Amino acid sequence: MALLLAAVGIYGLLRFVVTQRTHEIGVRMALGASRADVTRLVLRQGATVVLLGTPVGILGSLATARFLNSLLYEVQPTDPVLLACVVTALWIVAFAACYFPARRAAKVDPMVALRCE
Repeated sequence: MALLLAAVGIYGLLRFVVTQRTHEIGVRMALGASRADVTRLVLRQGATVVLLGTPVGILGSLATARFLNSLLYEVQPTDPVLLACVVTALWIVAFAACYFPARRAAKVDPMVALRCE
């Protein structure tokens, strides 16, 4: 459930940002940016959010480890393998959530984007 919530949150945030930046993306494409450049721009923005949030999440989980210890069965909340698996799963889900808005941004027609404003 947490992975789904994280994916929906990242997807919604990036879709909103792409929608707000449609004019800018249209200008970039009109000036010669390729679809790959636009896709990389949006993916880099999403990756920045994920990379900044990862240490905050790890520190938060370590801070609540004593409380979580009473709720877990045969697993320690500070287990490095478990933390690595969770972080890797979140990165994969975050990349998938970033990919769809990036693909949508790359399909922006520069003339339509410039005409809208």
